[in-house]
Amino acid sequence: MRYFLHLAYEGTQYHGWQVQPNTLTVQLELERCLTQVLRQPIHILGSGRTDTGVHASHQVAHFDAEIPAALDEATVVYRLNRALPKDIAVRLLHPVPERAHARFDAEARTYEYHVRLVPDPFSVHHSLYLDRAPDVAAMNEAAASMLGSFDFTSFSKVKGGENHYVCVCYEAGWHPTPGGLVFRIRANRFVRGMVRLVVGTLLMVGRGKITPAEFKAILLAQSRVDAGGAAPAQGLFLSRVEYPPELVPTPALPVETPYFVTR
Repeated sequence: MRYFLHLAYEGTQYHGWQVQPNTLTVQLELERCLTQVLRQPIHILGSGRTDTGVHASHQVAHFDAEIPAALDEATVVYRLNRALPKDIAVRLLHPVPERAHARFDAEARTYEYHVRLVPDPFSVHHSLYLDRAPDVAAMNEAAASMLGSFDFTSFSKVKGGENHYVCVCYEAGWHPTPGGLVFRIRANRFVRGMVRLVVGTLLMVGRGKITPAEFKAILLAQSRVDAGGAAPAQGLFLSRVEYPPELVPTPALPVETPYFVTR
């Protein structure tokens, strides 16, 4: 039986999502605890990879397992959360068709980048602090140029291992929050390092170092050279992964987890 696992994690202590030799990752911890709880070797595959220090308020992974009939999904979730470190939390486990794929069946993903405009010792690991407010109108003008289908080579890590760099961007914009800002971007897919490079370059617009027109030119140039540096990892969250209705249980997640919303 194939299962989808919905989870959240605080990424400060982890070297990203994907298993790597001799280092701590979210995937490694999940596989370790699933193997312990289900008493069988488990390999999981996520909807996407997050980098070192990046968080997720909604990540999805799939795995194959034979769960005993006496052990229901809610009990597995309970035992998993007891076994997992406190900075990883499983929200929901449910069966899906055997060909369902957490990565390839995802129709859209949303990332959020958090910026603080007032010092806050409690958000050091969850946002980027700016001592001067950026020009939000200019950043939103620049962000709007990404809406639609574009080649995002300019905002990808060099040698990212992608087959192609075309993404369809449905939403991109900065929004006020108490004491700061959040940048929200939703697309059908993201290339490696894309969101942090987009945010870093948009912040150049916000500081007046480049214009919105120059941002658009950087996007269209399909050249990494002119883009800004990547924004720090701690402000970035994978916040939503969307799937076709047939892969979403009803009801979905409890109401206190509003990041999981179906279309």
